[in-house]
Amino acid sequence: MTITHLYTEHGQVGTSESNLRELIVRIVEDLKDIETFLPIQISAQRKTRIRHFLESEISILKEHSQGFWRANQESRVDFILIKNYMKRMLERLDFESQQDEEASVLIPFATILVDICEARALVLPMKADEAGQKLFQVKTQIGEMIEKIKQSEFHVKKVTAFRAASTLDALREHLQEWFLFYKGYDPSFDWWISSPYRLVDNGLESLSNLIRERLVGIQPEDKDAIDAKGLLADLRAEMIPYTPEEIISIGEKEFDWCLMELKKASSQMGLENNWREALEKVKNDFVEPGKQTQLVKDLFHEAVAFVEKHELVTVPPVAKDTWQMFMMSPERQKVNPFFLGGESIIVSYPTNTMDHETKLMSMRGNNIHFSRATVFHEMIPGHHLQMHINARSKPYRRIFDTPFSVEGWALYWEFLLWNDERFPKTPENRIGMLFWRLHRCARIIFSIKFHLGQISPQECIDLLVNEVGHERATAEGEVRRSLSGEYSPLYQAGYMLGALQIYALRKEVVDTGVMTEKMFHDKFLRSNRMPNEMMRALMLGKDLEPEYEPNWRFYEY
Repeated sequence: MTITHLYTEHGQVGTSESNLRELIVRIVEDLKDIETFLPIQISAQRKTRIRHFLESEISILKEHSQGFWRANQESRVDFILIKNYMKRMLERLDFESQQDEEASVLIPFATILVDICEARALVLPMKADEAGQKLFQVKTQIGEMIEKIKQSEFHVKKVTAFRAASTLDALREHLQEWFLFYKGYDPSFDWWISSPYRLVDNGLESLSNLIRERLVGIQPEDKDAIDAKGLLADLRAEMIPYTPEEIISIGEKEFDWCLMELKKASSQMGLENNWREALEKVKNDFVEPGKQTQLVKDLFHEAVAFVEKHELVTVPPVAKDTWQMFMMSPERQKVNPFFLGGESIIVSYPTNTMDHETKLMSMRGNNIHFSRATVFHEMIPGHHLQMHINARSKPYRRIFDTPFSVEGWALYWEFLLWNDERFPKTPENRIGMLFWRLHRCARIIFSIKFHLGQISPQECIDLLVNEVGHERATAEGEVRRSLSGEYSPLYQAGYMLGALQIYALRKEVVDTGVMTEKMFHDKFLRSNRMPNEMMRALMLGKDLEPEYEPNWRFYEY
Protein backbone atom coordinates (compact mmCIF):
# COMPACT_ATOMS: atom_id res chain seq x y z
CA MET A 1 0.00 0.00 0.00
CA THR A 2 1.45 3.39 -0.97
CA ILE A 3 1.58 6.44 1.24
CA THR A 4 -0.83 8.22 -1.10
CA HIS A 5 -3.35 5.42 -0.58
CA LEU A 6 -2.87 5.66 3.14
CA TYR A 7 -3.72 9.35 3.01
CA THR A 8 -6.98 8.86 1.13
CA GLU A 9 -8.28 5.38 1.89
CA HIS A 10 -9.95 5.92 5.24
CA GLY A 11 -11.29 9.45 5.15
CA GLN A 12 -10.80 13.09 4.31
CA VAL A 13 -10.17 16.27 6.24
CA GLY A 14 -12.33 16.48 9.34
CA THR A 15 -12.22 12.81 10.33
CA SER A 16 -10.73 12.00 13.72
CA GLU A 17 -8.51 9.06 12.75
CA SER A 18 -5.04 9.16 11.23
CA ASN A 19 -4.40 7.35 7.96
CA LEU A 20 -0.69 6.85 8.66
CA ARG A 21 -1.00 4.35 11.49
CA GLU A 22 -0.06 1.34 9.33
CA LEU A 23 2.98 3.14 7.93
CA ILE A 24 4.23 4.14 11.39
CA VAL A 25 3.80 0.62 12.78
CA ARG A 26 5.76 -0.89 9.86
CA ILE A 27 8.65 1.57 10.16
CA VAL A 28 8.92 1.07 13.91
CA GLU A 29 8.83 -2.73 13.68
CA ASP A 30 11.39 -2.80 10.84
CA LEU A 31 13.75 -0.64 12.89
CA LYS A 32 13.26 -2.85 15.91
CA ASP A 33 14.24 -5.92 13.86
CA ILE A 34 17.40 -4.26 12.51
CA GLU A 35 18.47 -3.08 15.96
CA THR A 36 17.80 -6.49 17.49
CA PHE A 37 19.79 -8.25 14.76
CA LEU A 38 22.74 -5.84 15.10
CA PRO A 39 22.65 -4.81 18.78
CA ILE A 40 26.16 -3.34 19.25
CA GLN A 41 25.71 0.42 19.18
CA ILE A 42 29.24 1.29 18.01
CA SER A 43 29.02 -1.19 15.11
CA ALA A 44 29.72 0.40 11.72
CA GLN A 45 27.55 -2.25 10.08
CA ARG A 46 24.63 -1.42 12.36
CA LYS A 47 24.93 2.30 11.70
CA THR A 48 25.14 1.81 7.94
CA ARG A 49 22.11 -0.49 7.91
CA ILE A 50 19.99 1.85 10.02
CA ARG A 51 21.09 4.92 8.05
CA HIS A 52 20.20 3.32 4.73
CA PHE A 53 16.77 2.30 6.03
CA LEU A 54 15.95 5.73 7.48
CA GLU A 55 17.14 7.67 4.44
CA SER A 56 15.08 5.42 2.18
CA GLU A 57 11.92 5.87 4.25
CA ILE A 58 12.36 9.65 4.52
CA SER A 59 12.85 9.85 0.76
CA ILE A 60 9.63 7.91 0.16
CA LEU A 61 7.80 10.15 2.61
CA LYS A 62 9.00 13.29 0.83
CA GLU A 63 8.03 11.94 -2.59
CA HIS A 64 4.44 11.65 -1.42
CA SER A 65 4.28 14.83 0.65
CA GLN A 66 1.66 16.27 -1.72
CA GLY A 67 -0.81 13.98 0.05
CA PHE A 68 -0.16 15.98 3.21
CA TRP A 69 -2.46 18.77 2.05
CA ARG A 70 -5.37 16.36 1.47
CA ALA A 71 -4.96 14.74 4.88
CA ASN A 72 -6.86 15.44 8.08
CA GLN A 73 -5.15 17.06 11.06
CA GLU A 74 -4.48 13.72 12.79
CA SER A 75 -2.67 12.44 9.68
CA ARG A 76 -0.72 15.67 9.28
CA VAL A 77 0.47 15.42 12.87
CA ASP A 78 1.49 11.79 12.32
CA PHE A 79 3.37 12.74 9.14
CA ILE A 80 5.42 15.29 11.07
CA LEU A 81 5.90 12.94 14.02
CA ILE A 82 7.25 9.99 12.02
CA LYS A 83 9.41 12.21 9.80
CA ASN A 84 10.92 13.96 12.82
CA TYR A 85 11.35 10.62 14.57
CA MET A 86 13.47 9.33 11.69
CA LYS A 87 15.39 12.60 11.30
CA ARG A 88 16.14 12.50 15.02
CA MET A 89 17.53 8.99 14.66
CA LEU A 90 19.80 10.15 11.82
CA GLU A 91 21.03 13.08 13.89
CA ARG A 92 21.72 10.76 16.80
CA LEU A 93 23.65 8.43 14.49
CA ASP A 94 25.85 11.32 13.36
CA PHE A 95 26.36 12.54 16.90
CA GLU A 96 27.11 9.08 18.27
CA SER A 97 29.51 8.35 15.40
CA GLN A 98 31.44 11.50 16.29
CA GLN A 99 31.46 10.50 19.97
CA ASP A 100 32.66 7.00 19.08
CA GLU A 101 35.44 8.39 16.91
CA GLU A 102 36.65 10.61 19.75
CA ALA A 103 36.43 7.75 22.26
CA SER A 104 38.31 5.31 20.02
CA VAL A 105 41.65 6.69 21.26
CA LEU A 106 40.89 5.00 24.60
CA ILE A 107 39.52 1.76 23.12
CA PRO A 108 41.45 1.08 19.87
CA PHE A 109 40.68 -2.64 20.14
CA ALA A 110 36.88 -2.18 20.10
CA THR A 111 36.43 -3.05 16.42
CA ILE A 112 38.10 -6.43 16.99
CA LEU A 113 35.48 -7.34 19.59
CA VAL A 114 32.65 -6.00 17.43
CA ASP A 115 33.78 -8.16 14.51
CA ILE A 116 33.96 -11.26 16.73
CA CYS A 117 30.45 -10.72 18.11
CA GLU A 118 28.85 -9.86 14.77
CA ALA A 119 30.35 -12.94 13.13
CA ARG A 120 28.41 -14.96 15.69
CA ALA A 121 25.20 -13.02 14.87
CA LEU A 122 25.70 -13.84 11.18
CA VAL A 123 26.47 -17.48 12.11
CA LEU A 124 29.76 -17.37 10.20
CA PRO A 125 32.19 -20.28 10.67
CA MET A 126 34.02 -19.79 13.97
CA LYS A 127 37.73 -20.61 14.02
CA ALA A 128 38.59 -20.90 17.68
CA ASP A 129 42.35 -20.60 17.27
CA GLU A 130 42.00 -17.33 15.33
CA ALA A 131 39.46 -15.99 17.84
CA GLY A 132 41.81 -16.87 20.69
CA GLN A 133 44.65 -14.98 19.01
CA LYS A 134 42.40 -11.92 18.59
CA LEU A 135 41.44 -12.02 22.26
CA PHE A 136 45.09 -12.26 23.23
CA GLN A 137 45.74 -9.18 21.09
CA VAL A 138 42.89 -7.34 22.80
CA LYS A 139 44.14 -8.37 26.25
CA THR A 140 47.56 -6.94 25.42
CA GLN A 141 46.11 -3.63 24.20
CA ILE A 142 43.93 -3.33 27.30
CA GLY A 143 47.00 -3.76 29.51
CA GLU A 144 48.90 -1.12 27.55
CA MET A 145 45.99 1.31 27.81
CA ILE A 146 45.71 0.80 31.57
CA GLU A 147 49.38 1.64 32.00
CA LYS A 148 49.12 4.75 29.82
CA ILE A 149 46.19 6.05 31.85
CA LYS A 150 48.00 5.34 35.11
CA GLN A 151 50.97 7.30 33.77
CA SER A 152 48.63 10.23 32.95
CA GLU A 153 49.36 10.07 29.23
CA PHE A 154 45.78 10.90 28.22
CA HIS A 155 43.98 14.23 28.39
CA VAL A 156 40.49 13.83 26.94
CA LYS A 157 37.16 15.54 27.53
CA LYS A 158 35.04 14.09 30.30
CA VAL A 159 32.21 13.29 27.91
CA THR A 160 34.67 11.38 25.71
CA ALA A 161 35.88 9.37 28.68
CA PHE A 162 32.27 8.68 29.69
CA ARG A 163 31.55 7.38 26.21
CA ALA A 164 34.57 5.09 26.22
CA ALA A 165 33.69 3.63 29.62
CA SER A 166 30.06 3.04 28.64
CA THR A 167 31.18 1.36 25.42
CA LEU A 168 33.50 -0.94 27.36
CA ASP A 169 30.62 -2.00 29.62
CA ALA A 170 28.44 -2.78 26.59
CA LEU A 171 31.21 -4.69 24.79
CA ARG A 172 31.76 -6.78 27.89
CA GLU A 173 28.08 -7.83 27.86
CA HIS A 174 28.14 -8.67 24.13
CA LEU A 175 31.35 -10.64 24.49
CA GLN A 176 29.81 -12.61 27.34
CA GLU A 177 26.85 -13.51 25.12
CA TRP A 178 29.29 -14.64 22.39
CA PHE A 179 31.24 -16.77 24.88
CA LEU A 180 28.13 -18.48 26.28
CA PHE A 181 26.83 -19.19 22.77
CA TYR A 182 29.79 -21.43 21.91
CA LYS A 183 30.92 -22.62 25.36
CA GLY A 184 30.35 -26.34 25.82
CA TYR A 185 29.07 -26.86 22.27
CA ASP A 186 32.33 -26.53 20.33
CA PRO A 187 35.19 -28.63 21.79
CA SER A 188 37.89 -26.48 20.18
CA PHE A 189 36.29 -23.31 21.54
CA ASP A 190 36.76 -24.24 25.20
CA TRP A 191 40.36 -25.27 24.56
CA TRP A 192 41.38 -22.04 22.78
CA ILE A 193 39.08 -19.44 24.33
CA SER A 194 38.44 -20.05 28.05
CA SER A 195 41.66 -18.51 29.36
CA PRO A 196 41.96 -15.43 27.08
CA TYR A 197 38.24 -14.71 27.47
CA ARG A 198 38.53 -14.46 31.27
CA LEU A 199 41.52 -12.15 30.93
CA VAL A 200 39.71 -9.90 28.45
CA ASP A 201 36.53 -9.85 30.55
CA ASN A 202 38.45 -8.78 33.66
CA GLY A 203 40.47 -6.30 31.62
CA LEU A 204 37.38 -4.61 30.16
CA GLU A 205 35.93 -4.13 33.64
CA SER A 206 39.21 -2.80 35.04
CA LEU A 207 39.73 -0.38 32.17
CA SER A 208 36.16 0.93 32.39
CA ASN A 209 36.50 1.60 36.12
CA LEU A 210 39.92 3.21 35.69
CA ILE A 211 38.65 5.57 32.97
CA ARG A 212 35.76 6.68 35.19
CA GLU A 213 37.98 7.23 38.21
CA ARG A 214 41.04 8.81 36.56
CA LEU A 215 39.75 10.57 33.43
CA VAL A 216 36.29 11.55 34.59
CA GLY A 217 36.87 11.84 38.30
CA ILE A 218 33.79 9.97 39.48
CA GLN A 219 32.96 6.53 40.75
CA PRO A 220 31.99 3.63 38.46
CA GLU A 221 28.22 3.93 38.99
CA ASP A 222 28.03 7.46 37.51
CA LYS A 223 27.22 7.73 33.83
CA ASP A 224 27.27 9.57 30.54
CA ALA A 225 27.09 13.28 29.72
CA ILE A 226 26.11 14.55 26.29
CA ASP A 227 27.47 18.16 25.88
CA ALA A 228 25.85 21.28 24.36
CA LYS A 229 25.67 20.00 20.79
CA GLY A 230 23.85 16.87 21.87
CA LEU A 231 21.45 18.87 24.03
CA LEU A 232 20.55 21.17 21.14
CA ALA A 233 19.81 18.16 18.93
CA ASP A 234 17.56 16.68 21.61
CA LEU A 235 15.78 20.01 22.12
CA ARG A 236 15.01 20.21 18.39
CA ALA A 237 13.66 16.68 18.45
CA GLU A 238 11.46 17.47 21.46
CA MET A 239 10.20 20.61 19.67
CA ILE A 240 11.45 22.92 22.42
CA PRO A 241 12.54 26.22 20.77
CA TYR A 242 14.78 27.25 23.66
CA THR A 243 18.55 27.06 24.21
CA PRO A 244 20.05 25.13 27.14
CA GLU A 245 20.92 28.46 28.76
CA GLU A 246 17.31 29.65 28.47
CA ILE A 247 16.10 26.41 30.02
CA ILE A 248 18.43 26.84 32.99
CA SER A 249 17.04 30.38 33.35
CA ILE A 250 13.47 28.99 33.41
CA GLY A 251 14.48 26.53 36.10
CA GLU A 252 16.06 29.29 38.18
CA LYS A 253 13.04 31.58 37.86
CA GLU A 254 10.64 28.81 38.91
CA PHE A 255 13.03 27.92 41.73
CA ASP A 256 12.80 31.48 43.08
CA TRP A 257 8.98 31.34 42.89
CA CYS A 258 9.00 28.14 44.95
CA LEU A 259 11.20 29.74 47.61
CA MET A 260 8.81 32.68 47.87
CA GLU A 261 5.82 30.35 48.32
CA LEU A 262 7.72 28.19 50.82
CA LYS A 263 8.28 31.27 52.97
CA LYS A 264 4.55 32.08 52.83
CA ALA A 265 3.62 28.55 53.91
CA SER A 266 6.21 28.53 56.70
CA SER A 267 4.78 31.83 57.99
CA GLN A 268 1.33 30.20 58.08
CA MET A 269 2.88 27.46 60.24
CA GLY A 270 4.07 30.14 62.69
CA LEU A 271 7.71 29.88 61.64
CA GLU A 272 8.01 33.30 59.95
CA ASN A 273 10.09 32.93 56.76
CA ASN A 274 12.15 29.98 57.97
CA TRP A 275 11.07 27.51 55.32
CA ARG A 276 13.90 25.11 56.16
CA GLU A 277 12.60 24.73 59.70
CA ALA A 278 9.09 24.25 58.30
CA LEU A 279 10.40 21.60 55.94
CA GLU A 280 12.07 19.77 58.83
CA LYS A 281 8.78 19.78 60.73
CA VAL A 282 6.95 18.38 57.70
CA LYS A 283 9.56 15.67 57.18
CA ASN A 284 9.04 14.41 60.71
CA ASP A 285 5.30 13.94 60.16
CA PHE A 286 5.45 10.33 58.99
CA VAL A 287 3.52 7.16 59.76
CA GLU A 288 5.05 4.42 61.87
CA PRO A 289 6.79 1.46 60.20
CA GLY A 290 4.36 -0.95 58.57
CA LYS A 291 1.62 1.67 58.06
CA GLN A 292 2.81 3.37 54.86
CA THR A 293 0.84 1.05 52.57
CA GLN A 294 -2.44 2.00 54.23
CA LEU A 295 -1.57 5.69 53.93
CA VAL A 296 -0.89 5.28 50.21
CA LYS A 297 -4.19 3.45 49.74
CA ASP A 298 -6.13 6.22 51.51
CA LEU A 299 -4.37 8.91 49.46
CA PHE A 300 -5.17 7.04 46.25
CA HIS A 301 -8.89 6.99 47.05
CA GLU A 302 -8.78 10.68 47.98
CA ALA A 303 -7.27 11.50 44.58
CA VAL A 304 -9.84 9.47 42.62
CA ALA A 305 -12.74 10.92 44.59
CA PHE A 306 -11.57 14.48 43.96
CA VAL A 307 -11.16 14.24 40.17
CA GLU A 308 -14.47 12.39 39.79
CA LYS A 309 -16.44 14.73 42.06
CA HIS A 310 -15.30 17.79 40.12
CA GLU A 311 -15.43 16.09 36.67
CA LEU A 312 -11.81 16.85 35.86
CA VAL A 313 -11.07 13.73 33.81
CA THR A 314 -12.71 10.43 32.84
CA VAL A 315 -11.60 7.55 35.08
CA PRO A 316 -12.53 4.15 33.58
CA PRO A 317 -13.71 1.63 36.21
CA VAL A 318 -10.98 -0.87 35.28
CA ALA A 319 -8.28 1.77 35.77
CA LYS A 320 -9.75 2.67 39.15
CA ASP A 321 -10.20 -0.88 40.42
CA THR A 322 -7.19 -2.87 39.18
CA TRP A 323 -4.15 -1.01 40.49
CA GLN A 324 -1.63 -2.95 42.59
CA MET A 325 0.87 -2.07 45.29
CA PHE A 326 4.37 -3.47 45.79
CA MET A 327 7.23 -2.67 48.14
CA MET A 328 10.57 -1.29 46.98
CA SER A 329 13.50 -3.51 47.97
CA PRO A 330 16.23 -1.95 50.15
CA GLU A 331 18.66 -2.26 47.23
CA ARG A 332 16.32 -0.49 44.80
CA GLN A 333 15.67 2.26 47.35
CA LYS A 334 19.29 3.32 46.88
CA VAL A 335 18.30 4.39 43.35
CA ASN A 336 14.56 5.02 43.88
CA PRO A 337 14.22 6.56 47.35
CA PHE A 338 10.59 7.62 46.73
CA PHE A 339 7.55 5.86 45.24
CA LEU A 340 7.37 4.77 41.63
CA GLY A 341 4.04 4.51 39.84
CA GLY A 342 2.31 3.53 36.64
CA GLU A 343 0.42 0.28 36.23
CA SER A 344 1.17 -0.30 39.91
CA ILE A 345 2.61 1.76 42.74
CA ILE A 346 5.90 0.72 44.35
CA VAL A 347 6.32 2.07 47.86
CA SER A 348 9.65 3.03 49.44
CA TYR A 349 9.81 2.71 53.23
CA PRO A 350 12.30 1.30 55.75
CA THR A 351 12.95 -2.42 56.17
CA ASN A 352 14.47 -4.30 59.10
CA THR A 353 17.75 -4.74 57.19
CA MET A 354 18.52 -0.99 57.07
CA ASP A 355 20.68 0.75 59.64
CA HIS A 356 19.04 3.25 62.00
CA GLU A 357 20.06 6.38 60.09
CA THR A 358 18.87 4.99 56.75
CA LYS A 359 15.51 4.02 58.26
CA LEU A 360 14.95 7.55 59.55
CA MET A 361 15.95 9.14 56.23
CA SER A 362 13.55 6.85 54.38
CA MET A 363 10.63 7.74 56.68
CA ARG A 364 11.43 11.45 56.58
CA GLY A 365 11.76 11.37 52.79
CA ASN A 366 8.40 9.60 52.43
CA ASN A 367 6.46 11.62 54.99
CA ILE A 368 2.69 12.14 54.81
CA HIS A 369 2.82 15.47 52.97
CA PHE A 370 5.42 14.45 50.37
CA SER A 371 3.43 11.27 49.82
CA ARG A 372 0.14 13.07 49.22
CA ALA A 373 1.50 14.95 46.20
CA THR A 374 3.31 11.84 44.98
CA VAL A 375 0.16 9.68 44.84
CA PHE A 376 -1.64 12.16 42.56
CA HIS A 377 1.47 12.25 40.37
CA GLU A 378 2.04 8.51 40.15
CA MET A 379 -1.48 7.06 40.04
CA ILE A 380 -4.76 8.83 39.19
CA PRO A 381 -4.92 11.33 37.54
CA GLY A 382 -1.18 10.90 36.83
CA HIS A 383 0.80 8.01 35.38
CA HIS A 384 -1.55 5.12 36.17
CA LEU A 385 -4.47 6.74 34.34
CA GLN A 386 -2.17 7.94 31.57
CA MET A 387 -0.74 4.47 30.91
CA HIS A 388 -4.20 2.90 31.04
CA ILE A 389 -5.61 5.24 28.38
CA ASN A 390 -2.46 5.25 26.23
CA ALA A 391 -2.59 1.45 25.96
CA ARG A 392 -6.13 1.67 24.56
CA SER A 393 -6.23 4.83 22.47
CA LYS A 394 -3.88 5.31 19.49
CA PRO A 395 -1.23 3.01 21.03
CA TYR A 396 0.94 3.24 17.88
CA ARG A 397 1.89 6.75 19.02
CA ARG A 398 3.63 5.46 22.12
CA ILE A 399 6.80 5.29 20.00
CA PHE A 400 6.78 9.11 20.11
CA ASP A 401 7.29 8.87 23.86
CA THR A 402 8.64 12.05 25.41
CA PRO A 403 9.13 13.07 29.05
CA PHE A 404 7.64 16.46 28.19
CA SER A 405 4.30 14.72 27.63
CA VAL A 406 4.55 11.75 30.01
CA GLU A 407 6.21 13.34 33.04
CA GLY A 408 4.83 16.75 32.16
CA TRP A 409 1.28 15.36 32.45
CA ALA A 410 1.84 14.04 35.97
CA LEU A 411 3.50 17.22 37.23
CA TYR A 412 0.85 19.36 35.48
CA TRP A 413 -1.68 17.91 37.92
CA GLU A 414 0.42 19.11 40.82
CA PHE A 415 0.23 22.60 39.29
CA LEU A 416 -3.51 22.28 38.79
CA LEU A 417 -4.22 21.09 42.31
CA TRP A 418 -2.03 23.83 43.76
CA ASN A 419 -4.17 26.45 42.04
CA ASP A 420 -7.54 24.71 42.61
CA GLU A 421 -9.13 26.19 45.74
CA ARG A 422 -11.46 23.17 45.92
CA PHE A 423 -8.50 20.91 46.73
CA PRO A 424 -7.95 21.04 50.52
CA LYS A 425 -4.44 22.11 51.50
CA THR A 426 -2.97 22.78 54.94
CA PRO A 427 0.27 24.79 55.18
CA GLU A 428 2.04 21.45 55.74
CA ASN A 429 0.44 20.06 52.58
CA ARG A 430 1.66 23.12 50.69
CA ILE A 431 5.20 22.59 51.96
CA GLY A 432 5.02 19.02 50.68
CA MET A 433 3.78 20.12 47.26
CA LEU A 434 6.38 22.89 47.05
CA PHE A 435 9.19 20.53 47.97
CA TRP A 436 8.49 18.48 44.84
CA ARG A 437 8.09 21.56 42.69
CA LEU A 438 11.40 22.94 43.98
CA HIS A 439 12.92 19.51 43.35
CA ARG A 440 11.78 19.58 39.70
CA CYS A 441 13.28 23.05 39.25
CA ALA A 442 16.56 21.76 40.67
CA ARG A 443 16.38 18.82 38.26
CA ILE A 444 16.34 21.25 35.34
CA ILE A 445 19.33 23.12 36.72
CA PHE A 446 21.55 20.21 37.70
CA SER A 447 20.77 17.92 34.75
CA ILE A 448 21.35 20.57 32.08
CA LYS A 449 24.46 21.91 33.79
CA PHE A 450 25.80 18.36 34.16
CA HIS A 451 25.36 17.63 30.47
CA LEU A 452 27.00 20.95 29.62
CA GLY A 453 29.97 19.86 31.72
CA GLN A 454 29.47 22.71 34.21
CA ILE A 455 29.00 20.64 37.38
CA SER A 456 29.89 17.18 38.66
CA PRO A 457 27.55 14.49 40.02
CA GLN A 458 28.70 15.33 43.56
CA GLU A 459 27.76 18.98 43.02
CA CYS A 460 24.33 17.80 41.82
CA ILE A 461 23.87 15.95 45.11
CA ASP A 462 25.02 18.97 47.12
CA LEU A 463 22.51 21.17 45.27
CA LEU A 464 19.62 18.88 46.26
CA VAL A 465 20.77 18.71 49.88
CA ASN A 466 21.73 22.35 50.43
CA GLU A 467 19.22 24.20 48.24
CA VAL A 468 16.18 21.89 48.14
CA GLY A 469 16.35 20.23 51.54
CA HIS A 470 16.77 16.58 50.54
CA GLU A 471 18.05 13.94 52.89
CA ARG A 472 21.55 13.08 51.62
CA ALA A 473 20.61 9.45 50.98
CA THR A 474 17.58 10.43 48.89
CA ALA A 475 19.63 13.06 47.04
CA GLU A 476 22.26 10.47 46.16
CA GLY A 477 19.54 8.13 44.92
CA GLU A 478 17.94 10.85 42.80
CA VAL A 479 21.21 11.86 41.16
CA ARG A 480 22.25 8.25 40.66
CA ARG A 481 18.94 7.57 38.89
CA SER A 482 18.99 10.81 36.91
CA LEU A 483 22.50 10.29 35.54
CA SER A 484 22.45 6.49 35.29
CA GLY A 485 22.17 6.46 31.51
CA GLU A 486 18.71 4.86 31.73
CA TYR A 487 17.04 8.18 30.90
CA SER A 488 17.59 10.67 28.08
CA PRO A 489 19.63 13.83 28.88
CA LEU A 490 16.49 15.99 28.82
CA TYR A 491 14.38 13.59 30.86
CA GLN A 492 14.71 15.38 34.19
CA ALA A 493 14.10 18.79 32.63
CA GLY A 494 11.03 17.35 30.90
CA TYR A 495 9.01 17.22 34.13
CA MET A 496 8.86 20.95 34.79
CA LEU A 497 9.09 22.14 31.18
CA GLY A 498 6.41 19.68 30.07
CA ALA A 499 4.10 20.73 32.90
CA LEU A 500 4.61 24.39 31.99
CA GLN A 501 3.75 23.56 28.37
CA ILE A 502 0.56 21.69 29.27
CA TYR A 503 -0.52 24.41 31.69
CA ALA A 504 0.06 27.04 29.00
CA LEU A 505 -1.98 24.94 26.54
CA ARG A 506 -4.75 24.63 29.11
CA LYS A 507 -4.99 28.42 29.25
CA GLU A 508 -5.40 28.53 25.46
CA VAL A 509 -7.97 25.73 25.35
CA VAL A 510 -9.92 25.73 28.62
CA ASP A 511 -9.72 29.36 29.73
CA THR A 512 -10.91 30.53 26.29
CA GLY A 513 -13.84 28.09 26.21
CA VAL A 514 -12.62 25.91 23.34
CA MET A 515 -13.06 22.84 25.58
CA THR A 516 -14.22 22.08 29.09
CA GLU A 517 -11.61 20.98 31.59
CA LYS A 518 -12.71 17.34 31.31
CA MET A 519 -12.73 17.44 27.50
CA PHE A 520 -9.21 18.90 27.48
CA HIS A 521 -7.81 16.24 29.79
CA ASP A 522 -9.56 13.39 27.98
CA LYS A 523 -8.36 14.65 24.59
CA PHE A 524 -4.79 14.89 25.85
CA LEU A 525 -4.83 11.30 27.10
CA ARG A 526 -6.64 9.79 24.11
CA SER A 527 -4.29 11.47 21.64
CA ASN A 528 -1.43 9.54 23.26
CA ARG A 529 2.22 10.61 23.31
CA MET A 530 3.91 13.27 21.24
CA PRO A 531 5.76 16.57 21.70
CA ASN A 532 3.40 19.01 23.38
CA GLU A 533 3.65 21.44 20.46
CA MET A 534 2.03 18.78 18.25
CA MET A 535 -0.67 18.25 20.89
CA ARG A 536 -1.33 21.98 20.70
CA ALA A 537 -1.64 21.76 16.92
CA LEU A 538 -4.20 18.96 17.30
CA MET A 539 -6.32 20.74 19.88
CA LEU A 540 -6.28 24.18 18.29
CA GLY A 541 -6.16 23.16 14.63
CA LYS A 542 -2.91 25.03 14.05
CA ASP A 543 -1.62 25.33 10.49
CA LEU A 544 0.91 22.61 9.70
CA GLU A 545 3.19 21.91 6.76
CA PRO A 546 5.47 18.97 5.88
CA GLU A 547 8.64 20.82 6.96
CA TYR A 548 7.11 22.23 10.13
CA GLU A 549 9.53 23.84 12.58
CA PRO A 550 8.69 24.35 16.29
CA ASN A 551 7.94 27.95 17.27
CA TRP A 552 5.81 27.80 20.42
CA ARG A 553 7.42 30.01 23.08
CA PHE A 554 5.22 28.76 25.89
CA TYR A 555 6.99 30.39 28.83
CA GLU A 556 6.50 34.01 29.86
CA TYR A 557 9.63 35.43 31.50
